[in-house]
Amino acid sequence: MFVDDRILTLFKRNAHHTLTYWSVFFSFGLCIAFLGPTILDLQCQTNSTLNQITWVFFSQQFCLLIGSSIGGIFKRTLFSALSALFVSALIISVIFAIIPLCKNVLVLAIAMAVSGLAMGIIDTIANIQLVSIYQKDSAVFLQALHFFIGFGALVSPLIADPFLSETGCGNHTGNSTEMVHHFRSMLRNSPIAQHSINDSHSSGEPGEEDSNVHYAFWIMALINLPVPVAVLFLMYREQLIPCCPSGTPRLLDKDELANGEPPRSRGPRCGAERTLGWSLRSCPVTGHGDIFSCCRNDNLRGLPVSFFMIHILGGLVLFMTDGIVGTYAGFVYTYGVSEPISLPHKTAGYLASIFWAAITAGRLLSIPLSYRFKPVKLLMFNLAGAIVTVLMLLIFYTSTIFLFVGTCLCGLFLSSIFPCMLAYTEDILDYQGCATSVLVTSAGMGEMVMQVLVGSIIQTEGSYSFPLCGMIIACLGFIFFIGLLLFHRMHRNYLTGTSRKSAMVEEPATEQSGPARTEQTESSSS
Repeated sequence: MFVDDRILTLFKRNAHHTLTYWSVFFSFGLCIAFLGPTILDLQCQTNSTLNQITWVFFSQQFCLLIGSSIGGIFKRTLFSALSALFVSALIISVIFAIIPLCKNVLVLAIAMAVSGLAMGIIDTIANIQLVSIYQKDSAVFLQALHFFIGFGALVSPLIADPFLSETGCGNHTGNSTEMVHHFRSMLRNSPIAQHSINDSHSSGEPGEEDSNVHYAFWIMALINLPVPVAVLFLMYREQLIPCCPSGTPRLLDKDELANGEPPRSRGPRCGAERTLGWSLRSCPVTGHGDIFSCCRNDNLRGLPVSFFMIHILGGLVLFMTDGIVGTYAGFVYTYGVSEPISLPHKTAGYLASIFWAAITAGRLLSIPLSYRFKPVKLLMFNLAGAIVTVLMLLIFYTSTIFLFVGTCLCGLFLSSIFPCMLAYTEDILDYQGCATSVLVTSAGMGEMVMQVLVGSIIQTEGSYSFPLCGMIIACLGFIFFIGLLLFHRMHRNYLTGTSRKSAMVEEPATEQSGPARTEQTESSSS
């Protein structure tokens, strides 16, 4: 067996919470990957230029960064955390439903900005909640959590593909089609699509194919709708909905009464309950909240430099690696159709799907691996593998076969870096919660900045700069990781020295109290 009975017991005790957090990350993945394959149809819908529609990407990523930064505000109690998750998941369904109604690129950018804000809140809260529940055993469950991002990102293009137009709306420039990141499937001849195509021919509009992409958005809205319902049901089970109180005790309380255990007290024992994986209803999550409160907390005074450098270097590693993920998913299609590869557009459209499929498979594979190996070993292996893969892409830059193989390997190696880094840093810092906010924010910032930076370099220097930029970014990430290991050792030595000083202070106090108790005993006997 990959997982022992203790891990299974922890999961069973927190199954409802865990499955709910996994489901909201499916919403995250569903929303993060649909823009690529639908960008040409959205350009037709909004009657915008290519430069205008690219701001939709930026608005989503920028607000995702803001949502990640402020998401920690809502995690102070379980009620506020679940309420924020419910509203965010519901917003994603609503955004999917109203995107077909956005006929102006500015309105579309605003809609995507709102969805990005919801995604950022989901990202921070779900990570913090799982780390708080499982703590030293959180690596396995974080890998599963991030698997659902990849799963949602894989499902989203598959839903959109049958409804995408082949030729666009007839008023694009010649290189507009180079920005389409999608592939076609046999479902193109579905009854809904065939009916809409017949309607477009009967309308008599020459040279323009009517888009059916609105069906894809409505289908994704319906698929995502059970997610906020699941969060609402968890709130009901935890008796957190004032208008719908539950008259029956929670499942955990029933188990305690059946085993003859006395009810656990609230308050000071909450930390122990979280360590054992008990219910979090009455236990506010520890930590600093959002990234801004992390910086102004009074408890940071007197801490060593290593404490701050662990946050900074961990954030820089994810800034680089998540930047590679966003850049590769965004520009591998453009690289594939450009010289010297020069793939057909339909064939190059498979590259982004293969990349997301590899990320999904890698996160699924990392679930048992994270139980067998420590996060630091997985991080070392994945970072080294990513560097080797990008180096091979740089060497064999004319090989079509290795482009597909390298895309698959790159997705596998990059897939589990974020959850491993999250588990590793929180383990070092004794699960304070601040590291989660810093890392999530850094990852979102890296994805946003690197897409803009690498995109501009590719436009000016040519397609060969795509693997070259990836190589430079990967090497920088590995250098920051080596620095993180060095400061981890410094921080561990600091903690060891502090514990020794505390032991030396307590030992004389114990020796002094011994004679005092002896004198007290002699006087009482006399």
